[in-house]
Amino acid sequence: MGFRGQGQQAPASARLAFFEAVNAGSSWAAAATVAGVARDTGDRWARAAGYQAQTRHFGTRYSAQAREAFWAAMRAGASVTQAALGAGVSEIAGRRWVKQAGYVPRTTVPIAAAEVLTVVDGSARCRRALTFTERCRLEMLLENGYTAAQLVDLLGRHQDTISREIARGQTASGYRARVGQDVADANRKRPKVRKLVRNPALLAEVLQGLQQRCSPEQIAGRLRLDFPDDSEMWVSHETIYQGLYVQLRGELTKDLKSALRTGRIKRKPHGRNQIAERRRFKEGMVSITERPAEADDRAIPGHWEGDLIMGSANASAIGTLVERTTGFVLLLHLPVDHTAETVAAAMTAKIVEIPEILRRSLTWDQGTEMAQHSAITKATGLPIYFCDPHSPWQRATNENTNGLLRQYFPKGTDLSFWGPGFLDQVATELNGRPRKRHGFRTPAEELHRLLSNPSAYAAATA
Repeated sequence: MGFRGQGQQAPASARLAFFEAVNAGSSWAAAATVAGVARDTGDRWARAAGYQAQTRHFGTRYSAQAREAFWAAMRAGASVTQAALGAGVSEIAGRRWVKQAGYVPRTTVPIAAAEVLTVVDGSARCRRALTFTERCRLEMLLENGYTAAQLVDLLGRHQDTISREIARGQTASGYRARVGQDVADANRKRPKVRKLVRNPALLAEVLQGLQQRCSPEQIAGRLRLDFPDDSEMWVSHETIYQGLYVQLRGELTKDLKSALRTGRIKRKPHGRNQIAERRRFKEGMVSITERPAEADDRAIPGHWEGDLIMGSANASAIGTLVERTTGFVLLLHLPVDHTAETVAAAMTAKIVEIPEILRRSLTWDQGTEMAQHSAITKATGLPIYFCDPHSPWQRATNENTNGLLRQYFPKGTDLSFWGPGFLDQVATELNGRPRKRHGFRTPAEELHRLLSNPSAYAAATA
């Protein structure tokens, strides 16, 4: 079978075998298959020897036994030429049968794929893309009767990876590695039309969310709630970020790009700045370690965290209060300064607006603005606890909220410019943003749900 290529000299034995088959009554094509040479080579030999084309061979009907032998060889992994030779039929007839049946021949298995397989530890399964060798192994095992579940350990791959690959390479003849590889290669081709570009309705929803200062993750999560039955309106937050950072300039305007909380139009490595040392006090301070344990797991609402966000040269400030369970935000207007007296007065006025059932505790850092915490507790009944020094993670909800507020109140600006009406408007907007931890419901919706359900407080009053 090694003399079928062009320009290769067939040995005398191949020529002898060809003429023996022709003299025995085989067609020139069938005789060429028997001799292991190309059909054109057989035709040339026959005409040079003075043979006349035998039209009686056209449309030859092979026996059922010949057909069965041919298909048995094909299912065993033989090529069309090899199967035709073994069954004693012409290669042309074999190819015609394959085409009529829609049959996809077995993939030629590389040597590496034919090696003995060993069971792979399921806890150390590979996460990289399937190789062609692995696809050939998958085809070989499926042809040998293994199920997809059994292949999980044999190939060291997740069951979903195997299921997707079987679907990718499925043909009328079963899974074929060559088909799976071709589909995978086609799917990897770049560039592709991005989802936001090919779906104008989805792009409009994303742009609306950005205009409302929602983060890409909040937009992505909310879309699944707003369009639960339309997967074409779903998008990952990474796709939105790529639309902002990767796509051609001008595709999304600079104004919308600046709607990101960071205000950046390109990605930047994350890092932390040094937190300036602030004076602390210790008189009458109650440590966070004494705060009720119920505040830790956020199961019961009513536990708050607070802090100040500072303006230019620390000359102005805005007070922030965040409810730990819902993320509901209140802002304190500090028009003149942020001394302990001013903060105490503003906090006392704001806290009395909170339903009494939601006044369980307040956690603050050790800044001097809280020197009159005892007076606040006496006036409102709200116990106040203080974090350890240099431990902002003990007020993680408030730290996150302060980051969101910097979108409205950038660093280095005069915060005393903003009046109480604007602060309430900003708080309302933040409380209307969908949150991932609430299944993309908003803090306002979550707070209303809890206040409308008395059973939410059963554990606290038990």
